[in-house]
Amino acid sequence: MIYKLFPFLLWFSDYNKDKLSADVIAGITVAMVLIPQSMAYAQLAGLPAYYGLYAAFLPPMVASLFGSSRQLATGPVAVVSLMSAASLEPLATAGGPQFIAYSIILALTVGCFQLFLGVFKLGLVVNLLSHPVVNGFTNAAAIVIASSQFSKLFGVYVDKAPHHYQTIINVGKSAIHYTHLPTLGLGILAIAIMVILKRVNPRIPSVLVAVAVTILISKFTGFNNDKFIPLENIKDPQIVKTITGFNADVNKIEELGEQRAKLNHDLKIIKGEEKDHGLHIASEKELDIEHHLAIIQAKIAQIKGAAHIKRENLRLVHFAVEKDAGETPVFYTGSTLPNSLETDNHKWRIKVGNKLLDVKNLKMIGAGAVVGDIPRGLKISIPKAPEGTSYIAAFIQLLPFAIIISLLGFMEAIAIAKSMAAKTGQKLDPNQELIGQGLGNIIGAFGQSYAVSGSFSRSAVNLQANAVSGISSVVTSIMVALTLLFFTPLLYHLPQAVLAAVIMMAVIGLVNTSGFIHAWKAKRSEGIISVIAFVCTLYFAPHLEEGIMVGVGLTFTMFIYQHLRPRVALLSKSKDDTLRDAVKAGLRECDHIAVIRFDGSLIFTNATYLEDKVLTYIAEKPDLMHILIASKGINDIDASGEDAISILIDTVRGSGREISFCGVKEEVLAVMERTHLIDKLGKENIYPDTRSALESIYRQIHSKGDCGDCPLKNYMPVQIRG
Repeated sequence: MIYKLFPFLLWFSDYNKDKLSADVIAGITVAMVLIPQSMAYAQLAGLPAYYGLYAAFLPPMVASLFGSSRQLATGPVAVVSLMSAASLEPLATAGGPQFIAYSIILALTVGCFQLFLGVFKLGLVVNLLSHPVVNGFTNAAAIVIASSQFSKLFGVYVDKAPHHYQTIINVGKSAIHYTHLPTLGLGILAIAIMVILKRVNPRIPSVLVAVAVTILISKFTGFNNDKFIPLENIKDPQIVKTITGFNADVNKIEELGEQRAKLNHDLKIIKGEEKDHGLHIASEKELDIEHHLAIIQAKIAQIKGAAHIKRENLRLVHFAVEKDAGETPVFYTGSTLPNSLETDNHKWRIKVGNKLLDVKNLKMIGAGAVVGDIPRGLKISIPKAPEGTSYIAAFIQLLPFAIIISLLGFMEAIAIAKSMAAKTGQKLDPNQELIGQGLGNIIGAFGQSYAVSGSFSRSAVNLQANAVSGISSVVTSIMVALTLLFFTPLLYHLPQAVLAAVIMMAVIGLVNTSGFIHAWKAKRSEGIISVIAFVCTLYFAPHLEEGIMVGVGLTFTMFIYQHLRPRVALLSKSKDDTLRDAVKAGLRECDHIAVIRFDGSLIFTNATYLEDKVLTYIAEKPDLMHILIASKGINDIDASGEDAISILIDTVRGSGREISFCGVKEEVLAVMERTHLIDKLGKENIYPDTRSALESIYRQIHSKGDCGDCPLKNYMPVQIRG
């Protein structure tokens, strides 16, 4: 019980100084990859970059301490980060306080669900996501993740469209005219460094080298050149008017949002009171609030549309500045630029996001974008509920997304852990791993972490560095903590394009086209489902969960269809003296004996299907005298199936023919005995195998004369195939 509660105690049974040294080196090596990766993935999750460091602090250590894999590296990963952002975008503005609060509560919800599955040993629920669906989703997600970084790579800014492909089209249009070449150059340089070093020696921390080199270039070449100015320093009345209008729109949206939150709160109270009084019909007051909510929602949508147009117009404006103008220069547009003014030859833009623009301190971008200031220190506190809602309301609201993220994240983590366990010979407990991942997300939420999972790339680094226990993950967490406490200023000049390059390189490994071919070869229906899941995920992006839902829905539809219509084959003897599907193999059938194989459990979903098939064969073969049901494929039978067999016996015998069974399994035979169906059928009509059945039936049917070249004549079966 002690080892079950504290599995990390098993690490120290034969631990020594050499193993500690290997774990420390592995932990430091993983941290070198994790720190820049976590910052990149945080931005993919719609959060400030430093929240990736928070997610890289507690979860790796906790998941390792309470999980079962000794080399699995937990932390921010691409797919979970994108899923987190996609789930929360309809609820709050990316990067804002509300969005951050929702992200942390989502991590808590994911952790609780994973812990629940692990404690109650329900890890098998992950099988609800079939391999073809996951393959289609993962390939599409990799493309969405990589393409979502194009704007940062080219140094352009566009608003997100309803569909991801529309956003990428807009990025492409903007990149044609506004690509910032130094930004693109640093991004390509980072990719080149990572590719070359990976080929030279995979043990080299290529991500860290790329980050270090580009930070130095950024710092000493003046790559980032931001200025902060008051609104009056912009000498274009039209631009000033647009900025003022944009701020008014943002304020109005926030005001309406507060009204919406208050009305939703009032509506919950009224519905609760009506429920307590046993009322099921909406009251006049309830309808009135819902009417106001609809109006407010329509106004918010209208104002958001207007703000979007203003934001896009502001982003397209290029400003010019007088050469050597100082720290607070005056900015001109092309139409207001004085003829005799000598400019600094930079194209300046306003930094416009979804938040209110500070008119006293407008940020003007004169070059490439960098990470900027990262707050020092660790943030340990109780997660705050999003403003205007409660913990329980937020938990329930996020639970559907949390379930999908939990299952996807755990599938990725357990697949990685299994592959490493196969190499190390380590025993793996999937339910214990769920507990570790769940606690990692729960405790991580108290350190301001968003949802995390096991990372393939960092786990591979951990294994290559010869990590022998979870101590390596503890060391990784300590290194992240030291970075947050002392080294964040070193990351100020890290170009955003390099973080984009890190993400793009990381997700290349997720692309696996052979998975489609494998699924198609295994079963065409699964290959089709995999392709449909891929296409739907791409189409519905950024709402990736809809692609998964389509895939899961198709899988269950196919599963139900197969149970409604299991395979029923009419068998005949082939050249090698085995029984095969006569239709598939093109074999001639006996006119008097029908050997019918039923593949599947005979239950309520398909109980009448066997009877329908038998009646079809009887109609097609008027000389048919005996039906033999080859029952090896019937693994289970319920009351409906038993009743169907009883009716089938009456129907066949009522037509003047006989019926018998062979190869009946013990479980099925037990049901037939308990329901006395065996008495109705007759024990003499149940044969142990096909050979004895056909020998007996053949003698009965053909005793009065020879059947000439009957395909079942002199049958000496070895096995049933096909």
